[in-house]
Amino acid sequence: MTLLNAENGKTYTVKNIETGDAELEAFLFSLGCYSGEKITVVKLRKSGCVVLIKDGRYNIDSALAGAIEIE
Repeated sequence: MTLLNAENGKTYTVKNIETGDAELEAFLFSLGCYSGEKITVVKLRKSGCVVLIKDGRYNIDSALAGAIEIE
């Protein structure tokens, strides 16, 4: 399941990130978004979603949200 299939207000664990872009994956890692980390979906939108990772709130576009696998 990816972030696109998540429910508002629910906390998930990041299972895998498959962007195909090493720089983008390194950037996500610097934000704290990596396998095993908790991620909370604040709001789902057509263009993506707003998530909480650690103490930061981020807007993730739908292409990137589809690349982040959660469980």
